[in-house]
This record gives sequence, structure tokens and C-alpha cells, in this order.
Amino acid sequence: MTVGPGIPRRRYRAALFDLDGTLVDTAPDLAAAANRMLADLGRPSLAEESIRDFVGKGVVNLVSQCFAATGGGPDEERARAQASFERHYAAGIADRSRPYPGVFEGLEALRRAGIAMGCVTNKIGRFTEPILELTGLRPYFGVVVSGDTLERKKPHPDPMLFAAGRLGAAPADTVMVGDSLNDVQSARAAGCPVVVVPYGYREGLGIGELGADAVVASVEEAARSITMAA
Repeated sequence: MTVGPGIPRRRYRAALFDLDGTLVDTAPDLAAAANRMLADLGRPSLAEESIRDFVGKGVVNLVSQCFAATGGGPDEERARAQASFERHYAAGIADRSRPYPGVFEGLEALRRAGIAMGCVTNKIGRFTEPILELTGLRPYFGVVVSGDTLERKKPHPDPMLFAAGRLGAAPADTVMVGDSLNDVQSARAAGCPVVVVPYGYREGLGIGELGADAVVASVEEAARSITMAA
């Protein structure tokens, strides 16, 4: 599957990956924690499909969206909602979250090709690291940039530039693989080519609206595109 012009043909030195919606389907556990939070507040639950549209800009945004969707309220109650969500999410962070098909195959192919890899996510570090460890993905990444690693997160270019620098690669030699407009905007601002997978969390946008260089069916296909671009 290739939609878009395709990534520029060159020898890439590094690949960066978004976490939620690209490497791992985290929505089931995020939705479970959100609905437990809403129950704590005496509010109605939301459908998992609705909560999926809130994923991608970090847990503070997710909680705010769920809070607003169930009536909103004062800042004090929203703060209680945030604390409740984080408690529930930490307790069941990988109960149902699983890597998507083709993730391990793609990462293995890139490792064999000698391409350095990093994970760049807006999820805060105290949640990012456990998910990567529990799903078996952590050993693949030479750098992990979470939503609270730097002052600014995606869609700012800083996380991409920081990760590429840590991997010893120029932005133009670093491909971003993501699933959302945040990923594309951050990569573009940093000067990185970017491909997106058709699954994941796009906040209701169509895949063609993201403006990526290409749409690839899986991380495995992304790896093929990256290694064949030389």
C-alpha cells in the first residue's frame, strides 16, 4: 500500500516510531481507565470507539476530552478526574494493549539492516516505559522520547530533533512512522520524511488528510520501504 509520493530515495540511518496507534493498540486499556474514572465521578461511561478519537495528544488531553464529553465541570473536579485516570491506567496499563501485526517483524528487519530506532510519543514517561517493557518492544529503541521528556511535545519538532540527534542521524536521514496529524506535523517541522499506518488514532481525520509521504499497511511494510529506499 502506497498513498502519496513515497519517501525520498536515500540511505536512511534512523527510524522513529509513535507508540499509541502505531506500535501498540493501547485504546482498550485507555478506555477502561477512562470509564473507571468516569464511574468514580458518578458520570456515564463512553464507548471505546469514542475514546479512541481522544487518543494521541497525551493523557491530560484524553481526560479533558472525556470530562467535557460527560458534562464538563470546575477545574477542581477535572483535577480529581486526572488523578483517578492515572491511578486506574497505571494499574492496568497493559491488560489488553498489544503490538499490532507486523510490528515485531518490521523492527527486526530494521535492526538487521543496521538502522537505529527510537520511540517518540506524547504519552508521559511513567506510562511509556512500562508499556514498552511489558510488550517486549523496549530493547529495539536506542532512545525513547515521552511527552514530558522535553518542554515541548509533538506537533513541535523538538522531540524528533532530539531523538534523531541521540541516534546520531540528521533529520533528513531519519524516517518517522506514525498514525496521526501530530506525527506528520512534528516530522515535517523537523525536516524528517514521514509515513503513516492506516489503523491507529487520527482524531476523526481521514488518512489522506494527514499529508504524509506515504501510507503503509504496517510497520513491516514501513521497514521494507525504508530499507529499499537506499
